Amino acid sequence: MAQPVSWSATAFNQATESSNQIHSDEMAKAYGFRGGLVPGVTISSYLIHPAVVAWGEDWLSRGYAKVVVTKPLYDGFEFEVIVSNATDQSYDAVLIDSEGTRCAHAQISLTENPGPAPVRRGDPLLAKDAEIPTVAREVFERMADTGMAALPARWHADNNMATYLKDRSQMLPLHRFDGGGYANAAYMLSLTNWVLAGNTYMNPWVHVQTESQFFAPVPAGSDLIVECAVKDLFERKGHEFVDVKVDAYIRDTDQAVMTAELRAIYKLRTPEG
Repeated sequence: MAQPVSWSATAFNQATESSNQIHSDEMAKAYGFRGGLVPGVTISSYLIHPAVVAWGEDWLSRGYAKVVVTKPLYDGFEFEVIVSNATDQSYDAVLIDSEGTRCAHAQISLTENPGPAPVRRGDPLLAKDAEIPTVAREVFERMADTGMAALPARWHADNNMATYLKDRSQMLPLHRFDGGGYANAAYMLSLTNWVLAGNTYMNPWVHVQTESQFFAPVPAGSDLIVECAVKDLFERKGHEFVDVKVDAYIRDTDQAVMTAELRAIYKLRTPEG
């Protein structure tokens, strides 16, 4: 089996129209950033990309990734993913932008025995017209006790996360809809964002870390159910964080395709000045 190698590309912000306006220039600049933030899940997909190149469907079936985003990456910036300690089963990686900023790091591996897959609980589904509460610590504390609603989702070509490169034709054949058509890491990890944001209104907020295990590829046109549970709440340097566990399933069969733990800043500290 091949060993993963370093690669480089141009960062792409697919989320400029998101309800989370940290991806817009206006909101991001109000919080002291230079412009709209490239989504954390997109940064994660750049670090995972060498795994897909090297291991293909094996990665989609049993890949593990822990990705931590430490600095912003901006649309249009050139970046390099530097792979180290590579074997035919694992590697470490860092993402460095064209100014030399280390934006994120990851540990990636193929899991020989992923362990038991999660089992769907049958949480009630989010209703399209339901009013959701504005984020607050007490809202998450209540959800930790009472549970959260599940997100229905569909993997299709019109989703903004169907590509993590501005030129879709440069996506790996495994992830192109004229190729394998399997869901990419940016989409899969976005499920953690969407189920969280579907349960409480947050604006702005920041995805900072995921630890994920994949169990099966997600083919084009798949309908999914995504369940979520609050695991922890804490404050650090004026930011308010939430940790949630997220499990994704094929809707018709309840087959688990991913389990992940997301860490997010749901309330950023007040901008200075």
